[in-house]
Amino acid sequence: MGSVGLTLPWEHKLSSVARDGERRVESFEGKAEPVRTSDELPQDAAVAAACLSGNLQGYEHLYKWQGTRMKNLARNLLGSPSDAEDAVQETFLKIQRSISGFRGQSSFVTWTFRILVNTCHDLRRSRLRRKDHVNEDVDALPPRMELRAPGSHPSLRMALERALERLTSHQRDVFLLYEVEGFRHAEIAGMLAISETASKNTLFQAKKNLRTMLEPPRSSAMGGAQ
Repeated sequence: MGSVGLTLPWEHKLSSVARDGERRVESFEGKAEPVRTSDELPQDAAVAAACLSGNLQGYEHLYKWQGTRMKNLARNLLGSPSDAEDAVQETFLKIQRSISGFRGQSSFVTWTFRILVNTCHDLRRSRLRRKDHVNEDVDALPPRMELRAPGSHPSLRMALERALERLTSHQRDVFLLYEVEGFRHAEIAGMLAISETASKNTLFQAKKNLRTMLEPPRSSAMGGAQ
């Protein structure tokens, strides 16, 4: 997206801080968890064990630990704070109902976010079916991203919003999970049931598409420099 300091509409901003040679999107609001480190693995295992044993405090701990992050992702996937709340609530109900199916083949957080992403897609499909039923075709467009960056220029915010909506849902999922929520490709692969290579390729394509949509044409840029 060039070197311009863009303020993005999902409570995050582009940063020059590099990870694996790439630009990152860092949070500046809320208390969403950063990329998990090895120090967090015991916490993941402890929460999983508590939930598996039926201890309600395990679910409370999971919510305190990952709730903000879950709501941020759900809001960006669904475009509505109220829908995001519903998605997170439904996710916790599903976790409780299916906890016996957790086999530890991935981290508990990865398993949780896989349920959340699927829940968001189910809610979105259900919402679109209801709107199609009443012939509200205009509402069948992709969900609008919440604009929570009042300092950015309105036209820039609108361009970013439109660009994100034009990504495929799969590209948007990977982009948000990696660049906004800070998950690693190995974790994203587990959430979306794809390979790690596919996650990397999808992120590359998403960034390429966003650059194409947001960067000015080279001819215009050259013309302005003359």
